[in-house]
Amino acid sequence: MRAEQCRPPLSRETAAAYVGQGARSFVARCLADSLEGSRDEALIDRWLPRFLHHYALENGRYATLYPHVLEGLQALRAQRLKLACVTNKPRSLTVALLERFKLAAYFDAVVAGGDTERKKPDPQPVMLACERLNVLPRHAAMVGDSINDAQAGRAAGCAVLLVPYGYNEGRPVEAAQADAIVTTLARAAQWIADRNASSTIATNHHHQ
Repeated sequence: MRAEQCRPPLSRETAAAYVGQGARSFVARCLADSLEGSRDEALIDRWLPRFLHHYALENGRYATLYPHVLEGLQALRAQRLKLACVTNKPRSLTVALLERFKLAAYFDAVVAGGDTERKKPDPQPVMLACERLNVLPRHAAMVGDSINDAQAGRAAGCAVLLVPYGYNEGRPVEAAQADAIVTTLARAAQWIADRNASSTIATNHHHQ
């Protein structure tokens, strides 16, 4: 048995802190048991396919929706907004998870890991999502749960809303630069509705 196969398992809390920059980064961090991640590319190449295999088998099995996610998506749709799911997760796993929870129909586009050269926190995935939605980034809002989301959205030129749950590499989302911290996706939908209403009022006054 090789040495790397003899490592003790990581706790759920430790592993959760390593989530955030895609599957390869997660494997590298788990192998090193550090946010810095392993630099042994050959070792990562050997274990990444195994991780993805088991991930696909378990994908969503123990997952549940966070509170008010459906209400939030319905409220956003009621505003006739275009929606995109932007994730570092591989596309096959993303689509399967959205379909498992009957969320796929809410999204006009999905940008997943591998769709762009660089992943979040780089703005490339957010920019591609805006392009696919035919929306200018300055007219878009990035709703996320991590500093990676905040950095990607901010660099793309979007408004940034963060929920205080999810995976954030063990750090509080309050440390990120966001336009608002919203407790649920439903609150995010209300924030966007209020901002759009204010923008419409300001535009109407401007043209009077």
